[in-house]
Amino acid sequence: MHSRLHSLHVLALSAAMATGCSSCHEPSASGATPETAAGAHRSVKAAQTPTTIDGVPLIENRRPQGPTPSRPGEGQDQHLVREPTSPDPQGGHFTLEQAVEGMPTDGQLVAEINTDLGTIMCDLYADRTPNTVANFIGLARGKRQWWDARQAQWRTRPYYNRSAFDRVIPDDLIQAGDYLGDGTSTVGYSIPDEPWTGQSHDRAGLLCMASTAVNQNGAQFFITDGPRPELDADSRYTVFGRCVQTDTVQHIARVPQGEDNRPLTRVEIVRILIRRVAGGATAAQRTPPHVEDPADLHPRGASPGPAELNYHGREPLPTGADLANMAPNATMAANAN
Repeated sequence: MHSRLHSLHVLALSAAMATGCSSCHEPSASGATPETAAGAHRSVKAAQTPTTIDGVPLIENRRPQGPTPSRPGEGQDQHLVREPTSPDPQGGHFTLEQAVEGMPTDGQLVAEINTDLGTIMCDLYADRTPNTVANFIGLARGKRQWWDARQAQWRTRPYYNRSAFDRVIPDDLIQAGDYLGDGTSTVGYSIPDEPWTGQSHDRAGLLCMASTAVNQNGAQFFITDGPRPELDADSRYTVFGRCVQTDTVQHIARVPQGEDNRPLTRVEIVRILIRRVAGGATAAQRTPPHVEDPADLHPRGASPGPAELNYHGREPLPTGADLANMAPNATMAANAN
């Protein structure tokens, strides 16, 4: 097993050297890069992390120096209309007031991220990153229009429902927010970075934007599974919230995974609910599953037992009290009919 993992790692390094890395920094004259120390630190962590789960190898340290994994031509589909054929109906403007329209006014804004593997509660930093939070809430609630590349139209349905985590790295991050599921989709517009004074990627549970370029944020986001201080110098990765259910983040980060740290079994965001909660995320309770329309339910009665089949509707079945008052021979006769 160790030789197999070593071979995979060598192949990954060879491929990286052959294709290059658009998001890596250029080396200095001495040959060292700003990521050298961070890379060595992560290598020590990788050695301490289990290399398999249920016999499936975990492939680590195979990503570029940023949280968004995209390669030229990856995930291309000739039927997708990636660029909008009409302007953004909202003209690139979407406010926090529009995002929270119809919501209560009391309590801290909380994102309840329900996934296949558990629920993650996150406080949203609306005071520090109002534009980023407005965009996230608008997409989650279906208030902000976005470009659907499959349908070739602008839509307002909740964007994140049934989207998948496309990248999971233990002690690093989990990434989601791409409705195509491969890290290549766009919502048809972009919002600027929104770094704030004191922002730091210094712990697990931070809710951050994921982008391939400066001021090109859209819908994709990641949640840290450990400190990522090397991201502090880059304004792309706006921290717009903090999550408290880091055990669920850890679980998702450690599912069996394959190339580019993608889960081998799809892990989905079932839905993201935006709520106001007194006391914030630490006081929030999971919202029970909601039945969309009771009229769609089709209740089915229990299968009939031997007694019901024997009577064939000829007369009402005796109740428990009736049977108790019947003589033993009468009860036997009733059951024999």
